[in-house]
Amino acid sequence: MPRPSTTAASAAASGGATRRRTAPGVLFVGINYAPEPTGIAPYTEGMARALAARGWRVRVITTHPHYPWWKVQDGYGGWTRTETRDLVDVTRLRHYVPRRHTMLHRALSELTFGLRATFAGWHRPDAVVLVSPAMISSRLAAVRAALTGVPTIVWVQDIYTLGARETGAVSHGAAGIAALEHGLVNSADRVVAIHDRFRRVLQEDLSVATPVDVVRNWSHVRTDGAGRDSVLRRQLGWADDDVVVLHAGNIGAKQGLDNVVHASLEAARRGSHVKFVLLGDGNQRHALEAMASCSRLQFLDPLPDGAFERALASADILLVNERPGVTEMAVPSKLTTYFATGLPVIAAVDPSSITHDEVCAAGAGPCVPAGDPDALVDAAERLAADPVAARAFGRAAQSYRDAHLGVDAAVASFEATIQAAMVSGRRASAGALAGSRSRGHRPVLHH
Repeated sequence: MPRPSTTAASAAASGGATRRRTAPGVLFVGINYAPEPTGIAPYTEGMARALAARGWRVRVITTHPHYPWWKVQDGYGGWTRTETRDLVDVTRLRHYVPRRHTMLHRALSELTFGLRATFAGWHRPDAVVLVSPAMISSRLAAVRAALTGVPTIVWVQDIYTLGARETGAVSHGAAGIAALEHGLVNSADRVVAIHDRFRRVLQEDLSVATPVDVVRNWSHVRTDGAGRDSVLRRQLGWADDDVVVLHAGNIGAKQGLDNVVHASLEAARRGSHVKFVLLGDGNQRHALEAMASCSRLQFLDPLPDGAFERALASADILLVNERPGVTEMAVPSKLTTYFATGLPVIAAVDPSSITHDEVCAAGAGPCVPAGDPDALVDAAERLAADPVAARAFGRAAQSYRDAHLGVDAAVASFEATIQAAMVSGRRASAGALAGSRSRGHRPVLHH
């Protein structure tokens, strides 16, 4: 086949560039983004990349990668940095990364990012997606979107109001958090929630009048067929007869991982082969390491892509653990990864929690009460003694992943939400800036 002439090639390239300039544009504003390995970053990046592949002009305003380590990673830094990742234009802004993790320090972190994101160049998007967390920065950016008449979607990954209530992290100011969150979601044209129970909480508990669409987070890590890696197990210090119960992800307050420390001590007291492994980092790690030194407990630093998937597949059991009283505030993102492995999952959670319902719906493994270390060790020992049941749990979780947590369905639903926000043509009024909703026409402010 003959090569096209230089003129023809230039014309084709010019045509492609023109199509990209004229395609609808969406801007994501979120405090977390790839290459951060855990939390909401993989979902924001995955959605941005998928929309770009579908022909959207996609921009992201975010920070330098800092989570879950709570420090900017090597190779990043500076006041402003721009890059292109998989057709997505990414602007990274320096912000305050707290060393202490009080609510005040976390709020200051969100505020500094929010101010910078609000005054950054937005390049005239047709719609803006505000990712919450972070709520404060999203609220600031929502004001700019309202002033410039840009249709806005708020993507709710966690519900702050419930987090403050269920973790007890805020003794004063809970009403202010609720008002701020209510204002954010009610100032948007549409809201995306990641679970049906989130939608119910938003509509019933927070009296959200904005249309709420449910778009499930998807299984973004492929571990199918990875299998147990005996060499890696030895490298990680896992004996052949260790029953490795692995918890992967953030080591924070809502995870309540002191329960796992106590479970490891109980396993040691029994002379059990169960070994608990906490893979990841977070603001509670140092405190947990200081609680006890035990042969049945191991902490592992976050692993790079590839090694992370191999480590998960080489464990025997995967664990999701939450502190007592956590019921509605979050849907652990780790479950979408866990369900891909073919391994059983133990959920040490409140029986009325979203996590409990999700693990039971998937048939992924046993649920035990939150904060009960004896029950956790019992469940691990029962699974170790019944490999047939363990394999059945793993297969059921994979089937649930395939049926309900596919990326294609999630992207199509999210794209439909953005288009609905754009078509609705709703624009901000002074009432929306205060978080209220007005009836009738809202004037357009040109951007």
